[in-house]
Amino acid sequence: MSAGPRVGEQIADFSLPGGVLVGDSFERREFTASGQSGTPLVLAFYPGDDTPVCTKQLCSYSSGLEAFEDCGALVWGISPQSVDSHEAFARKHSLRIPLLADTDRAVSRAFGVSAPGFGLRRAVFLIAPDGTLHWKHVSLLGMTFQSVSTLSAHLEKMGKHRSR
Repeated sequence: MSAGPRVGEQIADFSLPGGVLVGDSFERREFTASGQSGTPLVLAFYPGDDTPVCTKQLCSYSSGLEAFEDCGALVWGISPQSVDSHEAFARKHSLRIPLLADTDRAVSRAFGVSAPGFGLRRAVFLIAPDGTLHWKHVSLLGMTFQSVSTLSAHLEKMGKHRSR
């Protein structure tokens, strides 16, 4: 299993299919990391749609979206389920963040969070506007997740560090 990128390293570019709930419409498209250059990006890897902890995590990030937006950041949820599964999950819980489908787990492997026999480790990566990894947290068991306030605090530090 790859250890994934280290803090301060450039992340490997990737593109995944996904969608985001906008009003009553689920808008499908490709999401490309390099296409977000100049914008902080929160990558939230989660094991599965509609599972108890994942639902709490993604609902928390969706309802706390303004805190991320205040830091100028975008939030993407990434898991191995299909875009169809993501659409059903987003509609059921009114999730307002893009959900990306890493069905072959190539991106999860590149970030070091794919665990053979276990599935996917819950992890969050904060990507700086220049495409480098600013901060990461990879759970061993994944029964808890990083809060909106913790992530916002790290994003604020990133902004202060950048503006020096």
